[in-house]
Amino acid sequence: MFAGVSPSDYNVPAEVKAAGFDICADELGSIVEGHDVKKLKFHGGVTGVSEKLCTSIVDGLTTTDSDLLNRRQEIYGINKFAESQPRSFWIFVWEALQDMTLMILGVCAFVSLIVGIATEGWLEGAHDGLGIVASILLVVFVTAISDYRQSLQFRDLDTEKKKIIIQVTRNGFRQKLSIYDLLPGDIVHLAIGDQVPADGLFVSGFSVLIDESSLTGESEPVMVNSENPFMLSGTKVQDGSCKMMIATVGMRTQWGKLMATLSEGGDDETPLQVKLNGVATIIGKIGLFFAVVTFAVLVQGLFSHKWQAGTYFRWSGDDALDILEYFAIAVTIVVVAVPEGLPLAVTLSLAFAMKKMMNDKALVRHLAACETMGSATTICSDKTGTLTTNHMTVVKSCICMEVKVVDQPTKAASLVSEMPVSAVKLLLQSIFNNTGGEVVVNEDGKREILGTPTETALLEFGLSLGGDFQAERQAVKLVKVEPFNSTKKRMGVVMELHEGGLRAHTKGASEIVLAACDKVINSNGDIVPLDEESINLLKDTIDQFANEALRTLCIAYMELEGGFSPENPMPVSGYTCIGIVGIKDPVRPGVKESVAVCRSAGITVRMVTGDNINTAKAIARECGILTDDGIAIEGPDFREKSLEELLQLVPKIQVSFHFLVYRISNCKKFIGNEKSLSRQD
Repeated sequence: MFAGVSPSDYNVPAEVKAAGFDICADELGSIVEGHDVKKLKFHGGVTGVSEKLCTSIVDGLTTTDSDLLNRRQEIYGINKFAESQPRSFWIFVWEALQDMTLMILGVCAFVSLIVGIATEGWLEGAHDGLGIVASILLVVFVTAISDYRQSLQFRDLDTEKKKIIIQVTRNGFRQKLSIYDLLPGDIVHLAIGDQVPADGLFVSGFSVLIDESSLTGESEPVMVNSENPFMLSGTKVQDGSCKMMIATVGMRTQWGKLMATLSEGGDDETPLQVKLNGVATIIGKIGLFFAVVTFAVLVQGLFSHKWQAGTYFRWSGDDALDILEYFAIAVTIVVVAVPEGLPLAVTLSLAFAMKKMMNDKALVRHLAACETMGSATTICSDKTGTLTTNHMTVVKSCICMEVKVVDQPTKAASLVSEMPVSAVKLLLQSIFNNTGGEVVVNEDGKREILGTPTETALLEFGLSLGGDFQAERQAVKLVKVEPFNSTKKRMGVVMELHEGGLRAHTKGASEIVLAACDKVINSNGDIVPLDEESINLLKDTIDQFANEALRTLCIAYMELEGGFSPENPMPVSGYTCIGIVGIKDPVRPGVKESVAVCRSAGITVRMVTGDNINTAKAIARECGILTDDGIAIEGPDFREKSLEELLQLVPKIQVSFHFLVYRISNCKKFIGNEKSLSRQD
């Protein structure tokens, strides 16, 4: 509606003005959807739009005024999408009737009723036909009731699944909210992997790359910054972290408009249904063939008898009844041939399987899952958060070349007294500035740590050392932030110190960060060259931590004496190692027992992870996954194997790494009993 209209032609609708706002939902939608920089500048940029929405890019929305909140919802809507109407029970009944076997049985029942009533009367002749009808109805209603109940349960599950919790600044506090509670003007905090919950505008952040393939189909990520501040719902943050201000919500967003155009597709037949339909068709054809042959032979016998008796041209009612009886025999052959109990047996077995899986807290959306689970021979599981609790804490450290146990706050506090002051200052500066997490005060006035489990573990460690998050953040000015991603396996920041000078901090996978270091802080707090003896000591420490099922992170820094431009990437070498920390992620209760149950059932459990190989092996042994004859292998070693070697290797792999998955999934197909391995392009 705004096509060809210049920004200066925009007038605030009366109802919007009366509600206390200076911009309408359609105008906001046209700005974000059209990536209209001119309109955005006309409205004063992101700050101007926030003022017209009666919000603050620092403190977020104010929800103390309930009238203003209600008017905001009335003018701009809520962040919910229109959903299709649930299918009624009778639709499931109709779908159950579409089974080929039931159709054949229905025809047989109809013919059997007609012939039976004609030959034997209503009471005697209807038994067979009504029995078939009863079995058909039983199969149909069992299937329909089971599917209908599952649809209701999955509808509730989908509703819960869509209640995604994100971090929002409201009333000056950082807090967690459901995406359903978002309103235009909310300030949302996003990090790597987060989905953009609504259309909005970039407020601040570092190195933000957005994957818009779900909307545009383009595989290349889009850089979002103050020059290109438009963020669309349904896209994902591929790199970086940022704050965004919500502009449009619900069906006014790009994702909402896309969902409105989509219709739910029909379900495919399950593998068992395909086989049963094939069997029913073959049996029906065979039964029909023999029924026709039998009917033809009996009729031919009647004709021969009449020909020999010379009564070929004289037919009586008894002869007609004989032919009808022959037809009844032929129909009986067809009815007996088609197994009317088979669909019922299959349906009941699947229904019981679904019920049993529900008792085990596993909902089944498609019946095919029940059919194929019985033939599963391998379960691949991630480590972090699946086999482990995903609640990490720092339990060991190697700071200034000395290994200490810090699994309790008192031990961490005593560590500070044993470390040089300069090393403590550098360590706290790195922990609190080179992080994707945050320490905030919630509405109850209590301190809360936000971020990924690894980040929260480090921040908790820094606080136990006596650090002050806000003070450390205010003591420096961040110049560049390179967030962590799985490719680099490390993250870093460049900061400008108040006393002058630039300093870079980095942390990440111990082997990678340590390889980028050429100096280390010793026990006296002096910076010394990283010689072979020191390197071996640190590598042995990393291996020792990993063998104890600890995730290791190396922390390092460097002084940027030659200056630094934010457009340039961070240095990849020349760092000074501050230390190494070991983070414990305990195994979930019951995991070892579950793995043992799977193994006793003949199912191989494999761990697929991107963690350090020694850490992964230690966790796998603790879970009972890695056995004496099992193999743990990394990607580079796997890729060097020939096809013949893979034949012997793949069945024995019990621990592998994320970067193996592509190779495995594209090159393995076992034929027969794992006798050959063919490449699948």
